Amino acid sequence: MSQSGNNDKQRDEETGGAALQPRLFDEVARGRHGPTLSSVGPLGPHSRLPVARYWYRRHLEQAQHPANTISSYLYDLSIFEHVVGLKPIDEVTSRDVAHYLGEANSRSTRKRRLTSVSGFFKWLVNSARMLEKDPTESFYPDHIPLKTPRPLFPTEQDALMHSARADSTRSAIMCWLMLNLGLSRGEVLQLRRDHLDLADPETPLVYVFYDNARWRDKERKLQATSELIELYHAFEREYEPQDKLFVMLPQSVNKMTERVARNAGISKHVSPQTLRDTYSVERAKAGAGEEELLSLLGLADDPRNRMSVRRYIKLASPAVNAPLTGEVKEP
Repeated sequence: MSQSGNNDKQRDEETGGAALQPRLFDEVARGRHGPTLSSVGPLGPHSRLPVARYWYRRHLEQAQHPANTISSYLYDLSIFEHVVGLKPIDEVTSRDVAHYLGEANSRSTRKRRLTSVSGFFKWLVNSARMLEKDPTESFYPDHIPLKTPRPLFPTEQDALMHSARADSTRSAIMCWLMLNLGLSRGEVLQLRRDHLDLADPETPLVYVFYDNARWRDKERKLQATSELIELYHAFEREYEPQDKLFVMLPQSVNKMTERVARNAGISKHVSPQTLRDTYSVERAKAGAGEEELLSLLGLADDPRNRMSVRRYIKLASPAVNAPLTGEVKEP
């Protein structure tokens, strides 16, 4: 789920520690709660939707999906139950799915809802083996075009880093990591002291690790410059990090980036993703192709990510009206 958390999603409350004791009430729509089960029995083909949803949650938790992803899926499924009723899972039809998707007020909401309900029924068919037919199989997500990145120009990059240094030593090193190494906001927040190898002052190394085994393909080693050494030591003296370098909420990183950009006099909207986009375009200008960009950014080699890096390559290419090499202009 991308850049995940928005699109009017609500998060379910945590069920608590007891495996067979879910909460007494469930959010079936924004601001509306309905009764659920006081106890949960085993999952079967005739189980009602709340029972199946409970065991699906247990499956997602055991698979170590991110908490916000689980909450988003389960919120969408609670909406599905509200729309179609508390049916047994073997009585849900494609018409029910169409009704549920038809109430979405935007293409992005419809796509998110389809992702949630499709994953649920695929699990019931393929993993739990409770159903023989998937009522979502005939539905396909609407294509949502990728937004064109708006990277910072060189003068804006300089102004941003000058502003970040004036803001705080923490802002300076965080902005530098996103702007010069292409780390995502989440990757910056996961950094620990022992992820930085500062033994060589000229070419320090930054290791991007993931605790969840599902994301190990995104791990990578990035070479930095001596500027990182200077920024890190200044940050270390002021903040004295013990393990995690940056103890902040994701929203606080957004606000910090916006504040630094505003103080730098940059009028365009600037987010952590803007800095990562800027890094990507600069690497493409230096000659990085699709494969290298996927590797540098820790992206899986899939069609959508290929489309993403092609946007960077396009933005890095010469102007369409630039003179051809060797072309002689008429006087």
